[in-house]
Amino acid sequence: MRRSALRLLALPMLMALAAAPALARESLGLYGNWGAFRDPLVPRCYAIAMAEPSAMSRDYQPYAAIGTWPRRGARSQVHLRLSRKLAQGKPVTLRIGRERIVLTAGGGDAWPRSDTDNAAIIAAMRSAPTMTVSARDAKGRPFANTWALPGAASAMDAALIGCARLR
Repeated sequence: MRRSALRLLALPMLMALAAAPALARESLGLYGNWGAFRDPLVPRCYAIAMAEPSAMSRDYQPYAAIGTWPRRGARSQVHLRLSRKLAQGKPVTLRIGRERIVLTAGGGDAWPRSDTDNAAIIAAMRSAPTMTVSARDAKGRPFANTWALPGAASAMDAALIGCARLR
């Protein structure tokens, strides 16, 4: 099966990743492999994409989400769900363009360590073709998850605009 066909099949899974009931979410658009959604009940908006397909074993379905919560004053917050449960105390590194950023992580999730790192990731996502997280799983095995970034900037912008009037 071609890679683009796999991505189209994965699109319904993207929609299932959000925690709120399906009726509460509104699609703001699809941009490449990225979708943008608004949940006015929370309120929140987010851009989201699944990681590239892999034949490697997975504990979780990996995705990247860039969320905005207007009531909390939080904009464009990066969250990465990784494919495996992480080893404790081992570094988790994001490579995006020329940037290498060490992330805070736990379980199967990773986030930027600071607002500065978050801003650097968002800026790099706008021009890099891919981003890859490298880590060690709970069994000590190295693994990586990669996301294609074409469409990410448009999806992030749609999420920001979608929440501009939600308070």
